[in-house]
Amino acid sequence: MLLFQKVDWNCLFLRDKPSTMKTSTLLFITLLFFCLPFIRAQDNQGLDSLLNAYKSLSDGLEKVKTAEAIFIETRRSSPELALEYLHKGLKLSEKISSKEDEAMALKNLGMYYKNYYLPDSVAYYFERAETASKKLESKQLLFGTLYEWTRFENLEGNFKKALDLSEKSVTVAKEMKNGEMLSDAFQRKSTIYLDKGEFKLAIEQLLNAVRVLDTLNQENPLKRAIVDVGIGRTEVLRNNSEEGLPYLFKGLEAFKELDHTNWLAITYMEIGSAYYHLKDYEKALENYQSSLDQSHKMKRDDFVAANYGNIGAVLMEQGRYDEALEYQFKSNDLSVKRGSINNQIISFNDIGSTYFLKADYPKSVTYFTKAIQLADSIGSIDNLADAFKERAEVYETMGNSYAALQDFKAYQNLNDSIFNETKSRQIEELKTQYETEKKEQQIVLQDREITVLEQKAEISNLQKILLAGLLVISFIGFYGIRQKMKRNRLEKEKVDAELAFKKKELTTHALHLAKKNEVLEGLKQKAKELKETEESKNGYQQLIRTIDFDLQDDNNWENFSRYFEEVHKDFNSNVKSKYPQVTSNELRLLALLKMNLSSKEIANILNISPEGIKKARYRLRKKLDITTEDSLQDLVLSL
Repeated sequence: MLLFQKVDWNCLFLRDKPSTMKTSTLLFITLLFFCLPFIRAQDNQGLDSLLNAYKSLSDGLEKVKTAEAIFIETRRSSPELALEYLHKGLKLSEKISSKEDEAMALKNLGMYYKNYYLPDSVAYYFERAETASKKLESKQLLFGTLYEWTRFENLEGNFKKALDLSEKSVTVAKEMKNGEMLSDAFQRKSTIYLDKGEFKLAIEQLLNAVRVLDTLNQENPLKRAIVDVGIGRTEVLRNNSEEGLPYLFKGLEAFKELDHTNWLAITYMEIGSAYYHLKDYEKALENYQSSLDQSHKMKRDDFVAANYGNIGAVLMEQGRYDEALEYQFKSNDLSVKRGSINNQIISFNDIGSTYFLKADYPKSVTYFTKAIQLADSIGSIDNLADAFKERAEVYETMGNSYAALQDFKAYQNLNDSIFNETKSRQIEELKTQYETEKKEQQIVLQDREITVLEQKAEISNLQKILLAGLLVISFIGFYGIRQKMKRNRLEKEKVDAELAFKKKELTTHALHLAKKNEVLEGLKQKAKELKETEESKNGYQQLIRTIDFDLQDDNNWENFSRYFEEVHKDFNSNVKSKYPQVTSNELRLLALLKMNLSSKEIANILNISPEGIKKARYRLRKKLDITTEDSLQDLVLSL
């Protein structure tokens, strides 16, 4: 299974933002204005010249601009020096009361600590930059600060904070009436919803970005292509790869025309992932390789690592295990170098899977164990569940039944947590949609009120009074009816959604019961077969007793019964009133038949043989007085 490594997918939005490019251009022009005599005399705009200039200048605006220029020059090549001059520039700005440069320095400090990952400092400086920008009434600087702060909180998984900041960015862009900034803000918001797994809301934000781009006087092909790729990527993550590919190819063609290396690398990677899900491994490899070539051009280790891992996964699917391991180890080495723990976990899981397929079980266990330790240390539940599930399979293949059982139980617990988290996200999405509809409804109401006022202004005073009275009465009645219909519709949707969730929970719980009992029974039989020596007899008997206890545990059945009653209300009471002679065990069988489960699934859940199910069904038919021509299943479904 391919586990995509994380890259900062939207990290390039700001680099492509005209607003930020404008800021950089203004900064450069200002710098030239103040430093031109010195730069001309030296005929050298390199770092040495800037450092000498800083030393020779007295405290003032020129020195502040020079400190900013040193930061820009050294932020990648010499981070320590860049940080030093950031702080020097900030102190100078405060000293000479240059509020704009102070706000810029605070924002740059937030960016610096974001890139070098000191989370507490990031929030501290971005918050100060936000306050300074508001005092300056510099909406452009405020937008840039909020935009970058949003990205940081999103990558940290602080989705509520990220959404709050994103909403502020949207508001600022609207106040500035800047369509390109507003499009960027919607794109950033879509990324947050995407990372939360709320795909419908992510698509809605991308469509908002498209609508904004449609209003621009001058077409911006780069931003439109970015939106297209965003929609394509979302569809792939929703398991709609076929629907996502046209958007991805559309974006790819635009980036080729623009010769945009960064976005070419991203788009090739997304297309490769779409083909991977479609099991077209040759095309997946071709696109991952194209992305890798672009990544090497940029010297982007994070993109290179992701492509190595993805290529390794494809080679593993093709049975080319040694080649797969070569790429997976290279991916892991780069992830270690960059300090990306999440990507290391994915690499360890992939390596463990490849060694398992090579039948090198000890090494497979070793790498799954490394993945488990790292995933547990950062609370990565998805990756942790995958590692436990895969290692359980390895242990079972090795004949270590007890270890396999423990890992399978751990996987089931984590899987339940993931399911509950997914359910919570879906409910939250419904709530968000409801709140959005309420806001849209308020806007429509305001528009109607404005229209009424305009009509009233065109008629006489007497007509105004009469018309106003009629309009108020009609509007109150109409609005009341519309509101009631809206509430009824929302209530029905809410009830339908809850029922759908409960049905999904019920099905999941039933299949979990079936799978659990099937696995436990298999382990029990294997334990019996492995009992060869007298010394091991007690240990195996204890294991069998544990499995028997789990097989007979009624807690799972009680949970299932509770879910069943919520979905199929009054089913049990109806059966008992109509057929009082039915026993509790037969009632269980009827409930499972009501769910339309197969005989094998029912046998696993009730922990009896398929032959036992046939006998139970025969006895039940006699007790319910069903003829051979009648269907037991149809009768149960009608109850």
